[in-house]
Amino acid sequence: MGSEREMDRLARLDSAGLQQLDHLYRSHAGWLRALVAHRLRAQPTDVDDIVQDTWLRAAGCKTDNIQHPKAFLSQTALNLFRDRKRREAVCQQHREGVTADQGRGDRHGMSEQEAILELERIVLDLPEKMRDVFVLSRFRHMSNVEIATTLGISVKTVEWRMGKALALCMSRLRD
Repeated sequence: MGSEREMDRLARLDSAGLQQLDHLYRSHAGWLRALVAHRLRAQPTDVDDIVQDTWLRAAGCKTDNIQHPKAFLSQTALNLFRDRKRREAVCQQHREGVTADQGRGDRHGMSEQEAILELERIVLDLPEKMRDVFVLSRFRHMSNVEIATTLGISVKTVEWRMGKALALCMSRLRD
């Protein structure tokens, strides 16, 4: 499946470009298909897609400038094959991550909405001085210096209260 850009390039080929591409295709189509199928050990459906995309890429180049057509075609096919495998790996990692996240949510028996409510309850239960520092830091995105100035306390006090607030939140989340 070629990109829109490659399809546009193919549509803009003049008759000389089409003849050069046709000559390249007639000379190397069988070889390219065999290369992708055997050397890359691609699935039959992948072979068709990679070969088609290779020809679309070739159509986007000035074929009269290609001095070593087999090298050009094999490198293009190999790059497309690698791109496809990288995309598949990213998709697989994403699927595994989603499955793992769903599994964790089920084990704890808590929906996302319930988790948000629980976090809100934990923050509201913090002692007032710690809660003020925590809210300014995490929800207002203020720096420790800004929090110290706003509350009229030292930066060290902000750091201490933030550390205590985080420790309390973590212990309550573990319960």
